[in-house]
Amino acid sequence: MQKLYFIVNLLAGRATIGDKLGEIINEFNKANFEVTVHITQSGTDAADSAQYACGGGFDLIVCAGGDGTLSQCLQGMMRSGRRIPIGYLPAGSTNDFARSLGIPKSIMDAVKWITGGTPTPCDIGAFNDEYFSYIVAFGAFTSVAYETSQQVKNVLGHVSYILNGLTQLSTLRSKSMRIEYDDNVIEGDYIFGMVTNSASVAGLLSMSDFYLDDGVFEVTLIKKPANLIQLQQIVHSLLNISVEIDKDYIKFFRTNKITFTSLDSSEITWTRDGEYGGNAAENVICNCQRAIPFMIGERGAPVYDDPIENYLANV
Repeated sequence: MQKLYFIVNLLAGRATIGDKLGEIINEFNKANFEVTVHITQSGTDAADSAQYACGGGFDLIVCAGGDGTLSQCLQGMMRSGRRIPIGYLPAGSTNDFARSLGIPKSIMDAVKWITGGTPTPCDIGAFNDEYFSYIVAFGAFTSVAYETSQQVKNVLGHVSYILNGLTQLSTLRSKSMRIEYDDNVIEGDYIFGMVTNSASVAGLLSMSDFYLDDGVFEVTLIKKPANLIQLQQIVHSLLNISVEIDKDYIKFFRTNKITFTSLDSSEITWTRDGEYGGNAAENVICNCQRAIPFMIGERGAPVYDDPIENYLANV
């Protein structure tokens, strides 16, 4: 019998995961797993728990929660130096990374996806001294994810991000910075930037033609718009983002390492996997290729509306 360490955030999303705990554990037992359950007690508890599981002789970690909970589990695993497979039961407000993996929406289908899955190495991002699963971002609207209360997220879901984001339109501020990647150095005033490895961001922005294990990130940078018309064009482009985008105010490219440096020595505020990511004047982001093995199930299960067909077809 294999040993499974089950990390559960009971407050994630609409806080319904607790109603199914018995059923979930029973399903894991039937799949020949001995289950140890840990309910998270704080924002960083999942990281400590995952680190403990990696050093405690467990064969599998399963994380039930939102993208932030999963991100914390990855912190602990990367810190431990030991890589054991991880399964994800998406129970948050947006579950962006679950969409990228193609995990079923139904929690019980997601459990079977894990028990019948195969450990598949995926890329993880290194951000300064931390790690992330699918996004780090700065600038406009990036504070919405962690400033919107969990109660509002639970009631309104994706709409809460839109409504809270609209309140920031009148206070858009640009940041002067130098950006270095590959053999390129660019400078300018930017209102938004994101480094991603995901099919979607906040359940809204869609990213096409990408792989979770190719060793590179997708980078999107937005310069300060000159007027409201340009701002409208930016919003329209983001909702239909593709690799062809490379306009005067939006730049899109791929790289495995990128450095952001503030040109006025002030700190840049970041969000990491939907949570507050800290402040720093210089920020280095690297791709840790195929660093974490995720449990990925068979194709054909009922999945999110926009699974990454290209990726799953090549798993």
